[in-house]
Amino acid sequence: MIRNPLQKNRIILVCCAASACMLGFSGCKKEQPPSAPPVQKAKALPVPPKPLQKPVSSAMRLPPPPTNQFDFSSKKDPFKPFVVVKAVPVQSAEDTKRALGDALPIHSLDVSQFKLIGVITGGKENQAMVTDTGGKGYVLKVGMTIGKNNGKVVSISTSGVEVVEQFKDENGRVRKENIKLTLPRKQ
Repeated sequence: MIRNPLQKNRIILVCCAASACMLGFSGCKKEQPPSAPPVQKAKALPVPPKPLQKPVSSAMRLPPPPTNQFDFSSKKDPFKPFVVVKAVPVQSAEDTKRALGDALPIHSLDVSQFKLIGVITGGKENQAMVTDTGGKGYVLKVGMTIGKNNGKVVSISTSGVEVVEQFKDENGRVRKENIKLTLPRKQ
């Protein structure tokens, strides 16, 4: 009689499971004999024997090394930057304005040399257009500076432009001069 291989495997598996259960139940006992408490013995600390002779080293004693053994004074500093940035002297606000003022052509002439050719009113703020002696035009707004003495545009109206210049006279006093540029009359 030929049995199926699956039936053979089932029989082997059932036998193995049964034998494992038998071994597991037979090995467990509920009673265990009480173990005796461990006995502690007093131990005496061993005393190390005194050495009979001082230890002697056969190595030569060397003098300590010098504190500054290496001299790098003739070498280049590796942390020093290649490019040295020179400190620029700080200029005051007046010096900066003067430097910029000299660079602009609107600051190279007196206020009286400019000719008012038009005024624009309305919008956010009024604007005026002036021309210099060469015919070049400039647009002015309230607060701008004009002329050699840094005259400040105070107001722009339909009748003209008012400029206030502050400068020192020969006596060293600060003077204010109001200059009004007016539109030329129609002919």
